[in-house]
Amino acid sequence: MTIIGIDLGTTNSVLSIYEGGKPVVIANAEGSRVTPSVVAYTDDGTLVGDLARRQCLVNPLGTIYSIKRFMGKRYDEIPEVERKSVPYETCDQLNGDLGVRINGKIYSPSEISAQILSKFKTCAEQFLGKPVTEAVITVPAYFNDAQRRATQVAGEIAGLKVRRIINEPTAAALAYGVDQDKEEKVAIYDFGGGTFDISILELGGGVIEVLATNGDAHLGGDDIDQAIADWLFDRFKAENNMDIRGDAMISQRIREAAEKAKMELSSMVTTEIYLPFLTADASGPKHLRANLSRAQLEAMMQPLVQHSLDCCKRAFEDAGLKPSDVAEVLLVGGSTRIPLVQAEVEKYFGRKPNHSLNPDEVVAIGAAIQGGVLSGEVNDIVLLDVTPLTLGVKANGGLMVPLIDRNTTIPVKKTKLFSTTVDNQESVTIDVYQGERQFAEENRFLGQFELSDIEKAPRAVPQIEVAFDIDANGVLRVSATNKKTNKHESLVLMGAGGLTDDEIRSAIADAEAARDADEKRKNLQVARNKAESLNLSNARMLREQSALADENLIKKTKDLLERADMTLNKDDASLEEFEALSSDLSACSCEWHELVYAKEKEERERAEAEQKAQQQAQQPQDPSANAESN
Repeated sequence: MTIIGIDLGTTNSVLSIYEGGKPVVIANAEGSRVTPSVVAYTDDGTLVGDLARRQCLVNPLGTIYSIKRFMGKRYDEIPEVERKSVPYETCDQLNGDLGVRINGKIYSPSEISAQILSKFKTCAEQFLGKPVTEAVITVPAYFNDAQRRATQVAGEIAGLKVRRIINEPTAAALAYGVDQDKEEKVAIYDFGGGTFDISILELGGGVIEVLATNGDAHLGGDDIDQAIADWLFDRFKAENNMDIRGDAMISQRIREAAEKAKMELSSMVTTEIYLPFLTADASGPKHLRANLSRAQLEAMMQPLVQHSLDCCKRAFEDAGLKPSDVAEVLLVGGSTRIPLVQAEVEKYFGRKPNHSLNPDEVVAIGAAIQGGVLSGEVNDIVLLDVTPLTLGVKANGGLMVPLIDRNTTIPVKKTKLFSTTVDNQESVTIDVYQGERQFAEENRFLGQFELSDIEKAPRAVPQIEVAFDIDANGVLRVSATNKKTNKHESLVLMGAGGLTDDEIRSAIADAEAARDADEKRKNLQVARNKAESLNLSNARMLREQSALADENLIKKTKDLLERADMTLNKDDASLEEFEALSSDLSACSCEWHELVYAKEKEERERAEAEQKAQQQAQQPQDPSANAESN
């Protein structure tokens, strides 16, 4: 049984498996080890990864990126200004949660993420040559219950049973600690495209224990890109007295230019941003040209980096440690390549951070190792993770009563006794919240259920035991029991990213149907690619080796090339047409290669004969033979 490991990232995602005693990163169908977390809905179907990213300029309203930031989020949790800033057609409500409207249909973040996971499922099956049904998926350490559940749902829609959800910094620690024999404390500084996490872990004796974690699920490289984009928008407006923020295609061009400038300034001190023909008015076309220095970028970034260090401070306070207590600081996430981030981390921790791990792949590698643990291939590692946020219930007066504090090692089960607040109260309502605020309403509401048929008694007499049970995935189950009657009620918190059970089942069915259609599209494209390759090969032979061939082969090849051009230029060419064309092209190619091989053999035999004659001429004659002849 193979359990694949998936780093479902905000900007990029990576697939890995544990095979042959080590983790292996699997390249996607395009040959890249890193897949952009981009999904595009087009008239011809759904595109994922590099293919989706390439067409985003011509389809900005149907191309979705950074959807991970909205996983498990309610519509009213997203500020209106942020809902308006996304490049999609519009944000909308889906059963109270946030959804994305594309071409008149509302998609949940789970459905969109499932497209990426489905692509990885196919890649893994092609790599292994067998079906893949189980996965370990990573999430930011600061993902709440609803966000984790939404990630699980994405896996289910993609046809994957999610065996474990683990925190990204914890996965990085697995990748780092799997070959480490020493006992030490390490800090994982994970600054990715959309989220930031800091985790403090203790490694030793094959046990990886998370001591504390903190972070912000809405802090990452996307915010740096947006800061540069805002600067470019303001500059263009100042120079041309035109506000171009509302144009989706222009916004996409500026966002791509901002991301490129950010990456260039990691190795350069200044870069030029030039976007010709952005728009036009009565006076003619308008271009955008600007020089951005590393110093300017660092000024934009400084508040973001400082926010990450504030999260680090809180994590150390929770762990009861100081930055000097950790032996290593591991950098994870693409944004840690930025010089300012590295410098500020080194300054805060008082030591150079560890660059030995590939920040793009390390999380997926850790997920694959966890998959190896679950499948029994890895036996000497124990992972002890923590819950990132406090979990509790709403009490009288609206107070939040914690049952499980943040940074508690999971899996865990905690209970607490409650009672009634008025005389003869016959039922109690259990409201479950997650967060660090003192009043329940200021935290994230997770769910509600009712325990009824309580015996009539004065207030505070009945005993109601509330239990919180968090599994290894960090998913919460809540129950309440009347201690006198043993009547029991429970709540399985859905947090399914805006989808009901029926909608989840429907989405799974749609995904299955789409997989069949995608397989047909893939087979058609593979057949087309094969025909194109053989066509080019025959054209090269005709061009370079025509002197070797007779008139029949030359005419046959020209006719085939003409037929190939007609077939390859047809929009509705069938799989059978491509296969028949490839068969004929392949046979023709064999004839050419036989001629070339015969010529090479003849030249090789001639060269060997000449070399042998030269060697015989250079050999000294036998003196005795000369004497006899005399």
